[in-house]
Amino acid sequence: MNREALLQRLIAICGSANVLVDDADTAPYLKERRGRWTGKTMAVVRPGTTAEVSQILKLASETGTPVVPQGGNTGLVGGQIPDSSGRAIVLSTSRLNRIRDLDTAGDTITVEAGVVLQTIRETVDRHDRLFPLSLAAQGTSQIGGNLSSNAGGTGALTYGVARDLCLGLEVVLPTGEILDDLNRLKKDNTGYNLRNLFIGAEGTLGVITAAVLKLFPKPAGVATAVAGTSSPEKAHELFRRARQAAGPTLSAFELMPRIGVEFTTLHIAGARDPLAHPHPWYVLLEISSGRSEADARTLLETVLGDGLQTGTVEDAAIADSGQQRNDFWRLREGMSESQIPEGGSIKHDISVPVDRIPAFMADAEKAVLAITPEARIVAFGHLGDGNLHYNISQPAGAGKQTFLSLADRITPAIHDLARRFGGSISAEHGVGQMKRDELAATKSPVALELMRRIKRALDPVGIMNPGKVILSD
Repeated sequence: MNREALLQRLIAICGSANVLVDDADTAPYLKERRGRWTGKTMAVVRPGTTAEVSQILKLASETGTPVVPQGGNTGLVGGQIPDSSGRAIVLSTSRLNRIRDLDTAGDTITVEAGVVLQTIRETVDRHDRLFPLSLAAQGTSQIGGNLSSNAGGTGALTYGVARDLCLGLEVVLPTGEILDDLNRLKKDNTGYNLRNLFIGAEGTLGVITAAVLKLFPKPAGVATAVAGTSSPEKAHELFRRARQAAGPTLSAFELMPRIGVEFTTLHIAGARDPLAHPHPWYVLLEISSGRSEADARTLLETVLGDGLQTGTVEDAAIADSGQQRNDFWRLREGMSESQIPEGGSIKHDISVPVDRIPAFMADAEKAVLAITPEARIVAFGHLGDGNLHYNISQPAGAGKQTFLSLADRITPAIHDLARRFGGSISAEHGVGQMKRDELAATKSPVALELMRRIKRALDPVGIMNPGKVILSD
């Protein structure tokens, strides 16, 4: 089928206003936000119902047309960007944006894939519930993309990642068949867990169109602090003691280096260092209580007091208001954005066992500085669940492209170290096209072959997000 005939059939499904072909209209869908990947497309198609998604995929299978599902275009590994051939259509889920059901008795919410994460969080907050998935991009990221990439975020320490927060899915398969598995049950042992095939699959097996998500009671009180410490070893010891004292009420434990704090306070409006003097490392920790804010604060004060006594903490500040709490989090959440004005940045989203983080950090620093001695290492992230954003900013005054060309040496060194420490080269961002070719060194041959068999079985024509995660042959 020629291009014009295919476009007319797509228009018949979605309407002309929702089949975008002009360059100005398609451009926002074709570039990754950091500018690393730019693709081309035949059209951006914006279905408004699951039935329309079904018709689009059935047509794509019949014609062999590649389909690249896309949510809020906040992904960082290129999974949502088409290749440069111009053959693919981008299937945007932005019009699938209804909240179908909110069940406060069963603590679930059923939403379509295009609902923005922040909208979900704000909606359930008005009903005294918490949806704990929280990301820096939550104002634009969509829940379908969050599930497709198995997003993590700052709440993973207590509540788990996206996969742990999903009870059921509605998925359109490449054939156009609709899998209705919008299950609200917390217990259901009736065969294979099909939803987990699609969570983390990055749109390579089908299109998630709706999901049932778990909710939790809204904490009665939250206490947040920033603590200064001398080393990752001390930060890990603080985590161990905080976890022992607070258990699951320790709802966040984020590690930040001094240089990251300097970047953020310099470049992010409203960000400031809450401590009187600089420290080599900072920890943002938070305790959420089901009793009261006073209870959360008392426990946090106990944890920090113990830290000061044992020398794991050098200084600390506890937020005295909601505004101060937001300011503390701005310091952490602005850490990626603040690296942009500092020039080139080579970024890694890795995880290692929590108890091995200090040793990994020491070895990784040696490996990086052996390649580029003046590099500025901005390693930060979710120490409590082992996920580090091991970023390296270019040396001050260095050429950006010259520095970025070192990624071919630096990234393999960091990823090899992560594997040697029993970790993963992708903790929460996914594989996409960035890390696809590294899976052979990460997964066993049996695991890779099983992934290929699943891909061939569900997508025999090979239309779903081709070239991402894993090659079929």
